[in-house]
Amino acid sequence: MINTISRAQFLRLGALSAAVLIMPSVAFADDNEITRDMILNDPEAPTGGNPNGDLTIVDFFDYNCPYCKAAAKSLEKVVKNDGNIRLVYKDWPILHPTSIIGARLALAAKYQGKYLPVHHALMDIPGYGVAQEKMIEATHNAGIDAAQLDLDMTAHADGIARLIKRNLNIAEAIGLQGTPGFLVGTFKVNQALNEQGFVQVVADARARQKAK
Repeated sequence: MINTISRAQFLRLGALSAAVLIMPSVAFADDNEITRDMILNDPEAPTGGNPNGDLTIVDFFDYNCPYCKAAAKSLEKVVKNDGNIRLVYKDWPILHPTSIIGARLALAAKYQGKYLPVHHALMDIPGYGVAQEKMIEATHNAGIDAAQLDLDMTAHADGIARLIKRNLNIAEAIGLQGTPGFLVGTFKVNQALNEQGFVQVVADARARQKAK
């Protein structure tokens, strides 16, 4: 279902498009805070598309989510064809014990500039409950330095864990009910979309930005 963010969420989170109000903090019991900047500009979160795009899409996904995998190809195609969308990847491993393995592999690959190849390789594995061995094999086949990946997974373990926790907190704060989830400007989409669906919500989000 595609919904605009509710008034209550808007007041709590602020506008989520790239050039609007600063979002107030949302405090959690562990004293972490979720801010607009953390959602859109977390320096540890991988990004794709046009870094200077006029619209930001935030993608929450799990490497064991078949619906995420179906939507990923459509989203990547729309981002490429559009040319003016910035894409923020939020690894959200909630579905299966190996989901966290996939997230750690991809996020560790970021330290050698290989997040996107590993992300795409993991998304290309069909099905749910993907075995850890398949994830490792797909990662190694994505053109990475496997020895360096092992070193980075150890050296950056705490930072990766903190990033995943931030992603979990953000998903909770904006009321996502499961994967996949997307923020497209001020629109929240909590389902898989095909190419036409993404094109439509992108157009709606840009129209809303212009109307402000």
